[in-house]
Amino acid sequence: MISTANRQQGFTLIELIIVVVILGLLAASALPRFTSVTADAEDSALEGVAGGFASAVGIVRAEWELDGRPQGGANGAGAVIEMDGIVVNVDGNTGYPVSGNNNASSHDQNMNNEDCRSIMQAILQGAPTATTNFTLLGENRYYVAQETFGGNDVCVYYLANTIKNLTAAPSGTDFQTTGNVFVYNPRTGSVNIYSNN
Repeated sequence: MISTANRQQGFTLIELIIVVVILGLLAASALPRFTSVTADAEDSALEGVAGGFASAVGIVRAEWELDGRPQGGANGAGAVIEMDGIVVNVDGNTGYPVSGNNNASSHDQNMNNEDCRSIMQAILQGAPTATTNFTLLGENRYYVAQETFGGNDVCVYYLANTIKNLTAAPSGTDFQTTGNVFVYNPRTGSVNIYSNN
């Protein structure tokens, strides 16, 4: 006589198929949430740096006010403030930073790529690495370009990871449709974010 207590039973084919179908449905519903994790991380990184940058611009402007609004020369060029031993060129008419590399000719209508890069490095403590050379994207967190927009120069800070697949450097108003970007306007002190995921 064979005892039924010692006999082992496995899963039936129907039970296995049901388990596989349930796992497939769970995976299908969870997959879209995981695919947007990278885009969400890029957005958060950009928003964090842009927020810090905007705060730092406000602090520089406040220091300009406290220093008695140094005017500089023609068009406000050459106005300088010092923040914790770091020289920052500001537009003498507005008080917003226009260069962090002591470029005495910088003002809101006379900036270059290096002026924009140096602002980030000067006003942000522990600033992320940034380059003005498009071929060095892999070594830096941000690609920086000066563009003319709305009648004055603006600084465009591209999150390097979001433009690394481009064959040429973005230019002009590409920032409105390409990569994750924040744009600094030294005439108004505004910082605007463009998320193009």
